[in-house]
Amino acid sequence: MNDAFPSLEQLHAIGALQQPTYSDPAALAAAVEKLRNQPPLVFAGECDQLKSSIAAAGRGEAFILQGGDCAEVFAEATADNTRNKLRVLLQMAVVLTYAASVPVVKIGRLAGQYAKPRSSDTETRDGVTLPAYRGDAVNGFEFTAESRIPDPQRLLDVYHASASTLNLVRAFTTGGYADLRQVHTWNSEFVRNSPVGAKYEAMGSEIERAIAFMEAIGADPEEFHRVDFYSSHEALLLEYEHAMTRIDSRTETPYNVSGHFVWIGERTRQLDGAHVEYFRHLNNPIGCKLGPTATPDDALALAAKLNPKNEEGRLTFITRFGAGKVRDGLPGLVEKITAEGVNVTWISDPMHGNTFSTSNGYKTRRFEDVLDEVQGFFDVHHALGTVPGGILVENTGDDVTEIIGGGEELDEAGLVHRYESVVDPRLNRVQSLEMAFQVAEMLRSR
Repeated sequence: MNDAFPSLEQLHAIGALQQPTYSDPAALAAAVEKLRNQPPLVFAGECDQLKSSIAAAGRGEAFILQGGDCAEVFAEATADNTRNKLRVLLQMAVVLTYAASVPVVKIGRLAGQYAKPRSSDTETRDGVTLPAYRGDAVNGFEFTAESRIPDPQRLLDVYHASASTLNLVRAFTTGGYADLRQVHTWNSEFVRNSPVGAKYEAMGSEIERAIAFMEAIGADPEEFHRVDFYSSHEALLLEYEHAMTRIDSRTETPYNVSGHFVWIGERTRQLDGAHVEYFRHLNNPIGCKLGPTATPDDALALAAKLNPKNEEGRLTFITRFGAGKVRDGLPGLVEKITAEGVNVTWISDPMHGNTFSTSNGYKTRRFEDVLDEVQGFFDVHHALGTVPGGILVENTGDDVTEIIGGGEELDEAGLVHRYESVVDPRLNRVQSLEMAFQVAEMLRSR
């Protein structure tokens, strides 16, 4: 295919994977046309700013914290839920910023993460087979024939839910909620009251003294009161993503204006696939997941296709090996990319390679495995003299019980209390902060 931005029909002709089958093409076309005429959710200039920050992370001059839901649901696109997600990411970011002594780039996995790839097109329960739940962007979670029919109206619902979420995020991050001193007060409460918080009292006290010093000398920079916060999601549904692509008036190049940072998933990163073809034309900063089946040559070929100008901050590889495989699988990729002089920012996704099902039927992860994969990610980069650029976690600001282990010592039996995720298990608020303090120690020793 030539370098012209491909049409939706051309992308589907390639054979796009992980797409729903809609029964009413006319309704789908009408929904897509409405989306094409909606205002942008983000702006090209904001995407460019994020690209510069990701480039800095690739050089070791910043660190990326990306976090949020595995799959957002429309019912939870509320002010309270958005505030809680934002709060825990801001709390994590303060700890990481102090430890790393570099800016932390804050990216929410929100305002667009409404679609999920699935390993099977169908789901069977008690002898009944229905289409798989592919996220609220496609169909309903309820296991009924009516709920599981892909509905194109949901694409418009994604847009409106994302717009309201981003409006809330912008209000919170500029209206005083993100004030550094307030966020640190929340962390002080965590250290004081959490059953695991006492372990982190020393670092908490150091941050307290640093803020007190800044106040004593009269330093009150704008950065104390507001933060830059970016949105991201896996750009899976081509109808939605293509309709939300606009040609920027400044550069005459395409930007996906549904999120600042979009990525290609492990299941859709085929070099000759529709997603790679779509992504290579975007001017956003983009990511690509790499799991244990990815070879060094795969990584090199993807980089050449997705970032032919070898631009810093353009391409992020998000690695998801599993705790038991990261130390063996990651070095070859990093060595090959580095030897060829390819500009890539590396992020660890320690969640997806560590998922398993418990004896009582819950999909979960062990906190210790998640943490060990991050440690392995740091160990590999330290050994090779390269830069661990950030982490991507699935987490929530709520006190859910979805991941076992951690300082709270949640066990399999405890999962029943508040297991609320409709797809993958997430770190709860306490586990998220515990991870931040642990990763802070890794950053300090970097």
